[in-house]
Amino acid sequence: MQRGWVSKAAKRAAPGPEGVETLGRSQPLRLVLDSRVHGEELARFEASEVRGPGANDWAIWRAAVGAEGYGRFLVRRAGQRMMLRANRYALVAALDGQPLESGVRALRGCNNPACVRVSLAGEMGLLHVLPGTQRDNMLMMGRVAVRPGANGVLARRARTVALREAVRHG
Repeated sequence: MQRGWVSKAAKRAAPGPEGVETLGRSQPLRLVLDSRVHGEELARFEASEVRGPGANDWAIWRAAVGAEGYGRFLVRRAGQRMMLRANRYALVAALDGQPLESGVRALRGCNNPACVRVSLAGEMGLLHVLPGTQRDNMLMMGRVAVRPGANGVLARRARTVALREAVRHG
């Protein structure tokens, strides 16, 4: 066995918080949100977004933003604190009690890292947060010419923070 390498099976052996299967400590694989159990958590999430007046407008995240420029949302499950990307939480919230399975990414069709509006199956027009694979993510990034590296991340974070500040107070 390589030094520092742990198999996926070994990482899954340690139970994660209720409703979350984890790979190691930082990468959630499966997330479940039951609005009856996690109602306060969901209300806190919804209070951290500002929705545009139109049905297809952005929902801008106005709380914590990580160094990579994406919204962050803190949850507590079974006494453990976990930091999730806001778009991932938005996606699982839209699944109405169904799990967000392993390997499913929360992609951004609108290319706005501050957006947490979920586009439902069959929606037309500008798509916002939607489920997909890592391959789908890479294809989408190529189509919109996402800039890799530190300069791209810094620009993304600056854009997210500017949008957050513009809508922070409603």
